[in-house]
Amino acid sequence: MKRQIIEIDEEKCNGCELCIPNCPEGALQVIDGKARLISDLFCDGLGACIGTCPEGAISTVEREAEPYDEDKVMENIIKAGPNTIKAHLKHLMDHDQKEYYEEAVNILRERGIPVPEIEVEPPCASAGCPGFAPQTIEKSETKDLQQVELLSELRQWPIQLHLLNPNAPYLDNADLLISADCAPFAFPNFHQHYMKGKIVIILCPKLDKGIDLYIEKLTQIFKTKNINSITITRMEVPCCGGIEAIVQKAIEEAGKSKEIKVNIISIKGEIISEQVSQ
Repeated sequence: MKRQIIEIDEEKCNGCELCIPNCPEGALQVIDGKARLISDLFCDGLGACIGTCPEGAISTVEREAEPYDEDKVMENIIKAGPNTIKAHLKHLMDHDQKEYYEEAVNILRERGIPVPEIEVEPPCASAGCPGFAPQTIEKSETKDLQQVELLSELRQWPIQLHLLNPNAPYLDNADLLISADCAPFAFPNFHQHYMKGKIVIILCPKLDKGIDLYIEKLTQIFKTKNINSITITRMEVPCCGGIEAIVQKAIEEAGKSKEIKVNIISIKGEIISEQVSQ
């Protein structure tokens, strides 16, 4: 059958093992210094390991694969102990996989194993696809405010990285804002707070095709243009962390050393952090 399943780029993988704890199902192991998908049966294709990979080596693809088998997964989960059982159940609930969750719970009950209480967090709690979990954002009533017309701070076109020309003159001596597609919709004051005076580039590391092309294009920009500063503004969902991995890789391949300011926005439209990384 064709389904979504993890794919690992061995050339990018450095064997750091950061993906392993985020796969309680046991689908991943580091063998000979590289992360490997050891069985299609254990991989649910939900991508909980993606956002933890600093090299951007993990992605999901649709291909012929054996169906995911919750029964076989639970054999490994139970052997690993209570903490792994809880992590697995939480993983299923965070991804709204209620059928698999019920199947796992039934297996535990049949074996007389206690079912841990699971607190489901907003879709940012684990890496990768929790950002796909549907939720309603509750808003408190606000007082009527005098309407103020805001001006756009956009200084160039196009802004999508696939469409951007790396030789465009507006990139000379530019202050770059590299943003997740969703961030301007979540943060109400995005133009004035983040865009002012900057050249904007947008992308989505989870859905866009051609991540290697993104790295190649940014590498060319960093090599040939004098970039004054780099700011990343992304959402709190871990798959958005792929933007940082893409930018860091491009800087490395360009042979540069650049300070990066990283801003993280919550799904509720609040600034979670604004920090500088090297």
